Amino acid sequence: MSRLHRVLASILFCLSACGVAAAQQPQLDQLRLIAPAAPGGGWDQTARVMQQVLQRTGIVRTAPVENIPGAAGTIGLARFVGSEQGRDDAILVSGLIMLGGIVMHRSPVTLHEVTPIARLTGEYEAIVVPANSPFRTLADMIRALKERPEALSWGGGSAGGSDQILAGLVAGAVGVPPGRINYVAFSGGGESLSAILGGQVTLGINGLAELEPQIQAGTVRALAVSSAERLPGLDVPTLREQGVNLEFENWRSVVAPPGIGARERQRLESVIAAMVVTPEWREALARYRWIDRYLPGEKFSQFVDGEETRVRTTLQQLDTGQGSGGTLASVGAYPTFVLTGLVICAIAALVVGRGASGVATALRPRIEISGTVWWIGLALVVNLAMAETVGFVTASTAMFWLTARAFDDRHPIRDVVFAVVMAVGAYLLFGRLLQLPLPAGPLEGWLHADARLCWGAQASIWLTRPPALRRASVAEITHTSELAG
Repeated sequence: MSRLHRVLASILFCLSACGVAAAQQPQLDQLRLIAPAAPGGGWDQTARVMQQVLQRTGIVRTAPVENIPGAAGTIGLARFVGSEQGRDDAILVSGLIMLGGIVMHRSPVTLHEVTPIARLTGEYEAIVVPANSPFRTLADMIRALKERPEALSWGGGSAGGSDQILAGLVAGAVGVPPGRINYVAFSGGGESLSAILGGQVTLGINGLAELEPQIQAGTVRALAVSSAERLPGLDVPTLREQGVNLEFENWRSVVAPPGIGARERQRLESVIAAMVVTPEWREALARYRWIDRYLPGEKFSQFVDGEETRVRTTLQQLDTGQGSGGTLASVGAYPTFVLTGLVICAIAALVVGRGASGVATALRPRIEISGTVWWIGLALVVNLAMAETVGFVTASTAMFWLTARAFDDRHPIRDVVFAVVMAVGAYLLFGRLLQLPLPAGPLEGWLHADARLCWGAQASIWLTRPPALRRASVAEITHTSELAG
């Protein structure tokens, strides 16, 4: 080789080495991946697969994963929005389950608050039973479901999520009112799987990626998969081929914090775009049976808007209550309970009013209807008239205040304090301990810790904005709250 050839070869080698070095240069030094669920679930699984792919391919130098479980991802969403605003080194895994949680828990913080990056995957769901279950086929389960729907407990992910939606759709498709489904929600796939394996629930429903290892190991028996056709390598019949005309798919995505600039958003979108075309990501899709549903940027944002409407409509049809607050009709015995209590109060008022005359004297037929009875009657009318619209706490506060005034009208402030304490105490007693779905009304966001956290995040966003933007955002925040409620 001549000297000229050696020089040219050296130049070509240097250029190629520089090219390789440039190709391996990470686009980001660090990208924190936040999974708003407990370890073992679909969001956690997605975040950890992303971590491996991003780091192995050199797209990101380090990609630590953080878990924030609770309330179908809405706790993680609230913290993400409140603490990560304006930062471009973090993304949150979200999806259909989070949309359901937002509607179900009436979260003030929604996906409208974050910066959409991309939809990533779709996933079919499976219905399984423990290996020792008497249900050998889906037909066996449906037969029992039609006979006694409440006797079958369905274990799955967060309330309002894809698992509960599918359970309700299956019930409706076979002629069982979806509202009669006994659904037991767990905060993550790991918890629900433990409940299924331990026989704590009759059957389980979850993403195929989370259940397939147990199906293949024989620890659970798969009754059906929600795909349109049988999946290769998985000997499980579909819902459709067993007479349930239904196909269902969950989806997952990633979003960035609010307040980042166009350049930062584009950088994060390019990181995800680079990830989804790598062989490592394609291999992960095949391994977990995830469906490639990559949809970037504005198209993804428009997709979320449509999905929110669909989820809200579906949950209404499934009679989930869309939150912890219910209606008086759903409680049933509530009006009778209130009426009986007020009658007792009226009798007590008459007895107290007559003092030493005794009970017999107090109940004499010739007794005149006193002002006390009128106050208590008004309290009853106000409570029953207001409860559906303003909620149990507000209506009961008015009832207790009017009742207190019936006995002694000299201490209005004391009566207000008494009424509020009694109303909140009654709500916690009947709504939390006895699990009666009492209507919470506008105060629901303050009666539940999860929602209070969301409201705190929403307030922090508003207060940290400049005054001009703060004034301009009042209408936006109001609109977001209406969408969530």
